[in-house]
Amino acid sequence: MADPPPTPPLSHQTPSHSSPTPLRFPTNASAAILRDDACSCFLLIFTFWLFVSMTMILGVYGSVTFVLGPTSSIVFQPSPVFVQFVKVENLNLKANSGLGPILYGTYGDPPLDVVTTWGETFNVSLPPYSHKEWKYYLNSGSAINISYHVSTTNSSVFLVIAQGAESLNRWLEDPTEPNTTLSWNVIHGTGMITQELLWSSGYYVSLGNLDDEVEVALNLSVRSSMHNTTNAYYKCEVTNNPCNLNIFFPHGSAAVLVTPGPQQNASNEWYVKLSYGPRWLTYIFGIGGMTLLVFWAFNFLNKLQCAHEDRSGIRSEGAEDQRAALLSHKDDDLSSWGSSHDSLPQDEEDLDFLPGGPIDGKFLDDGETSNNTKRLCAICFDAPRDCFFLPCGHCVACFACGTRIAEAAGTCPVCRRKMKKVRKIFTV
Repeated sequence: MADPPPTPPLSHQTPSHSSPTPLRFPTNASAAILRDDACSCFLLIFTFWLFVSMTMILGVYGSVTFVLGPTSSIVFQPSPVFVQFVKVENLNLKANSGLGPILYGTYGDPPLDVVTTWGETFNVSLPPYSHKEWKYYLNSGSAINISYHVSTTNSSVFLVIAQGAESLNRWLEDPTEPNTTLSWNVIHGTGMITQELLWSSGYYVSLGNLDDEVEVALNLSVRSSMHNTTNAYYKCEVTNNPCNLNIFFPHGSAAVLVTPGPQQNASNEWYVKLSYGPRWLTYIFGIGGMTLLVFWAFNFLNKLQCAHEDRSGIRSEGAEDQRAALLSHKDDDLSSWGSSHDSLPQDEEDLDFLPGGPIDGKFLDDGETSNNTKRLCAICFDAPRDCFFLPCGHCVACFACGTRIAEAAGTCPVCRRKMKKVRKIFTV
């Protein structure tokens, strides 16, 4: 029997990782996908910032209507970035006989250093299960002094001072609950109550009756803290025509609305509408700038992702080219080995190709045929896995392919670690 053929010499190849990386350009399909994504992103961002702008114009700085009592002083300081002017209208001119609030414009927040005292008198007839209320806007440092007289000594009436409409509504739901208002009192006969106010807010003075009809006399004496408008640069009485106050940019301005004192034979409540004029340049440049900024960030991240995918594709193509080169060398080796077996008898060649033929000098049973394919080289699929790599220890190739991998790539195809040696596994 002839000696086994010598192992053919291996041709050295340049490692694939040392070759320059070719430039790749996106195809027409990928470019179309990128354009569609960019258009969708632009529309989505533009719609979002448009919604934010409409929320600011119609919500945060939308028009509001409120009620002011006599001798009220309230300050509005809108942001000069979003508001260009403030507009104030008087909605009940006939009820006030032409008298209206006065709108002042100051450069900053005016101090609360003006103190004035005023009062009102009410004679009220309360039916059973009814209430009567009066609203006042008072600043911090103000005080309310109420003297009362209940006509029927056997009747009890609730007298409360509530801060804000929410507190008043909670008291109306349960008039007997004392913790819903700032001041809660059950009055009968004659007496007086006093309440100091610590916050600038709207306050309600209210009477409630749960018994038979009763008459109550109230005398309100109010010490009110007012804003100092001596240094105001703008003054406009809100009567027949609305008043417009421009807001300076970028430092801003303060709008101070002051109502006159109580008048005889006239309504002492003013229904006022406050509107804000938007600074359109802020919204236009804001929407455009933020849209372009987020759109640029989206494109930048999208390009990074595409570049990462391209590099991954190049590495996978390099691995496929390397595997194809190894297979081509293996085919050359097999052809050279086959030429040296021409002198073998034909019957021995037939035995080698039988399903139960010899492999490494041993015959396999039918049940071991499928397991044999799992032990074949992962590169050429022709020879058994008879080597392993150091230091990782992976065993995935035959000794010939493993030697070529060590000389060509120098890294393990499984874990990509640097290979030091290839050890052959000998079957005994």
